[in-house]
Amino acid sequence: MAKQAPATGNTPEAEPASYEAALAELEQLVAAMEGGQLPLDRLLAGYRRGAVLLGYCRNQLEAVEQQVQVLEAGQLKPWVGPS
Repeated sequence: MAKQAPATGNTPEAEPASYEAALAELEQLVAAMEGGQLPLDRLLAGYRRGAVLLGYCRNQLEAVEQQVQVLEAGQLKPWVGPS
């Protein structure tokens, strides 16, 4: 008998198309898992997929944060974030 894929149909290793797609898929996974109606094997697959999606989102946010720069006194300076 073949194992079922997570609720979204993606394999745990598949990279999302974008940050927005990853976030939407992660929200769907959380809703499905919180619903309490998934069998144990799908819960585990959902957890694994969620970990992949979360890592992808974190990496994307870190990359964007590194690229954000603020124009100050006529010079581009790295953004240091809120104080």
